[in-house]
Amino acid sequence: METPDARTSRWRRLLPRMPRSRGRWAAGLVALAVLAGAGTWTAAADDSVPAVHRQDRMMRIDGVSLDTSYFTTGGAERRPAVLIGHGFGGSKNDVRAQAEQLAGAGYAVLTWSARGFGKSGGEISLNAPDREVKDVSRLIDWLADRPEVELDAKGDPRVGVTGASYGGAVSLLAAGYDKRVDAIAPQITYWNLADALFPDGVFKKLWAGIFVTTGGGCQKFEKQLCAMYERVAVSGKPDAAARALLTERSPSAVADRIKVPALIVQGQTDSLFPLGQADAMAEAISGNGAPVAVDWIAGGHDGGDMESDRVQQRINGWFDRYLKGDKGADTGPGFRVTRTGGIDSTDGAALTRGASSDTYPGLSSGRESISLGHRTQTFHNPAGANPPAISAVPGVGGGISRLSSLGVGLSVDFPGQYARFDSAPLDASLRVTGSPTVRVDVEAQRGDAVLFGKVYDVSPDGKQQVLPSQLVAPFRITPDRQGKDVRLTLPAIDHQFDAGHRLRLVLSATDLGYASPAEPATYTVTAAGPLTVPTAPALKTAPATLPWWTWGLPAAAVVIAALLLLTARRRTATPAPDPALAEVPLQITGLSKKYARSTDRYAVRELSFRVEKGQVLGLLGPNGAGKTTTLRMLMGLITPDDGEIRVFGQAVRPGAPVLSRVGSFVEGAGFLPHLSGRANLELYWQATGRPAEDAHIEEALEIAGLGDALARAVRTYSQGMRQRLAIAQAMLGMPDLLILDEPTNGLDPPQIREMRDVMIRYAAGGRTVIVSSHLLSEVEQSCTHLVVMDRGRLVQAGPVAEITGSGDMLLVTSARELTEPLVEKIAALPGIGSAARTDDGRGLLVRLDGATSPELITELVRLDVPLTGVGPHRRLEDAFLTLISGGSA
Repeated sequence: METPDARTSRWRRLLPRMPRSRGRWAAGLVALAVLAGAGTWTAAADDSVPAVHRQDRMMRIDGVSLDTSYFTTGGAERRPAVLIGHGFGGSKNDVRAQAEQLAGAGYAVLTWSARGFGKSGGEISLNAPDREVKDVSRLIDWLADRPEVELDAKGDPRVGVTGASYGGAVSLLAAGYDKRVDAIAPQITYWNLADALFPDGVFKKLWAGIFVTTGGGCQKFEKQLCAMYERVAVSGKPDAAARALLTERSPSAVADRIKVPALIVQGQTDSLFPLGQADAMAEAISGNGAPVAVDWIAGGHDGGDMESDRVQQRINGWFDRYLKGDKGADTGPGFRVTRTGGIDSTDGAALTRGASSDTYPGLSSGRESISLGHRTQTFHNPAGANPPAISAVPGVGGGISRLSSLGVGLSVDFPGQYARFDSAPLDASLRVTGSPTVRVDVEAQRGDAVLFGKVYDVSPDGKQQVLPSQLVAPFRITPDRQGKDVRLTLPAIDHQFDAGHRLRLVLSATDLGYASPAEPATYTVTAAGPLTVPTAPALKTAPATLPWWTWGLPAAAVVIAALLLLTARRRTATPAPDPALAEVPLQITGLSKKYARSTDRYAVRELSFRVEKGQVLGLLGPNGAGKTTTLRMLMGLITPDDGEIRVFGQAVRPGAPVLSRVGSFVEGAGFLPHLSGRANLELYWQATGRPAEDAHIEEALEIAGLGDALARAVRTYSQGMRQRLAIAQAMLGMPDLLILDEPTNGLDPPQIREMRDVMIRYAAGGRTVIVSSHLLSEVEQSCTHLVVMDRGRLVQAGPVAEITGSGDMLLVTSARELTEPLVEKIAALPGIGSAARTDDGRGLLVRLDGATSPELITELVRLDVPLTGVGPHRRLEDAFLTLISGGSA
């Protein structure tokens, strides 16, 4: 289902190409509103986000190197800090986007690769208190010494910890072992790792094997962990020592010490760390008197929708409340569960909505009894426990579980290997939220009985059975418990059983994900009581999402009216055309734009440059340089605070007629997914109100090179195909000025080369192309001119050859590594603009600012630099790094 943010982004992408006349412009706006889904127009949405700076460093902790990254937005004001841990098998790079987002929201953020992962050293110790958990405390020590981090006391920073899975567990453990932690937001993680991998004494063999393999093999783990795994994997049964080893490294070991506000996010499609793990942590932490909120998301370790954007918003609100002290921050409900039902007809995505309550109800609220009868059944565990029944399949089950929520059953139970107990057809629909329970009497022919319990949703005709979220619960019933009533707790679920359906309890002797006894056995099971199901009556389900047109058309009318009024008010203030610039595609003069709600932070400051016909101009700069803000002002999406932009002599304003001569591709493609590629382009052009013969659509499609795919629905396209279709859309009408923002994202090397040729050919016809890209090698080969920006300012502009190979940029090579103090001395010499070391430390990139090459060589000899070569450098990458290191602040 398309989100409002996605609709907004698509609306903004469609706006730059306006018709020439005022009447057609209004008609075009109406058509664009319908085409784009009429999202709210927030063109300047991310201009309020200051540039985020990242510092990478290796920290040495107890003899182990940890690879860390520190994210801030600069400035001297103190702010709370957040630590973000990564998932098992990952590294700090996996959480970079979240770190940048939190840093932009006003936090100092530190990420790290845990021991044994990424570039960090050490062995994997599964969050041992004296290793991985101690590492977190040392990272908190480091934060306490940062001048921009807010302190509660000396050595005690205001700090929160978050992370998913492995990183979620370390956030809980850090709160238990270090009293300086002020708030946590663990996601899809464990409370007791022994209970997760050895539930009720049954070995979760597939997930355990994936754990070890993902970690790089047994040799990457601490020796006692490797020995424990091999021992249990061979025997197929966990022993007391194995349980003790994993329990002592689990958050449950310090349950009484975790007393900080906790936002607990757990996955419904998660056979590794099911909802019961979150229930245990919520009970313990709230029992300590700390605020707790619980959120059951649609996805989990088995896959599915992780709801990343929504979860990130909740985490931000949680930290705003408990780290920043913002009492007005929205921390969300005490409990929320995402419910799935139905299919979006436009793109085939599952429709979701939330249900919530003020407090977390636990797994047993509002229990109802469902009679199963009391008959006795006998079944068998086959020799070798093969073939096994199938429920969840790690890494695949998320897709299956999403189908199960839509009434499609894919589980397998083999005849003769299970007992089945059915309820009567339901008189009314029943929503089960929590863990069903049942009392049974079990007897085994000999030894332990290992059973796997699950509750199916069975259709009225009995031909279809669905296993909610593909979840199953294992049970080991020892001889001393056999022949007695045993209470079994089944998997926690949130599932709607419709009227006329039956509930079916199945107890199977095998399951693919678990280790069953290899010896054959016969089991006898009697249902000793009803199936008791929780209903969580306090939960209120949000209303179903309305079709976009029920709100989109009125919203479109409001947006259109506002835009027309805004344009009418500004029409008299629009500067007169400049005849002298009538043939100049673009001239920018003194352009400035401040961040919203800021008096001194500029996105763009006093920027001036000019672009001529036939040029392919590359716009370069690091993250936060102001490139995207400049492009948005150029397309009339946002208004500059100062300066002006003229396209062919016409001043650019939102909706300016001259923008019909500008084609743009910014921020990826925005298409209606149920329509074909060709239909999307045709509908887009119709929305502009311009004559069909002006579209040159066949030329654009030839450039796209999509072949037969043009007749397929866009939802079937790969990312590269969508990228090419979007560029073809930007070229419709063959605009005189074409703006491309990262046009090669999602393209393979042959497609990148083709795109390079497209840009060159396009400009060769007398048109102009402006391209913003991070691929410096492609820019160097495809662009004729460059504009380099840094921190909102122009650093240098000119032909590519002049910037990369002009005489004022030299590469100096040395026989030995150049020290930093020596480089600083060289940079301070008269007539030297900047000096920066190359990666190997034996080279120096020098920008001359008045000095000559002979004068530089003389000074280097005087400084005892053992020269091996001095000459102009020819790589754009070197020039770019030199310009940025020596550019204006």
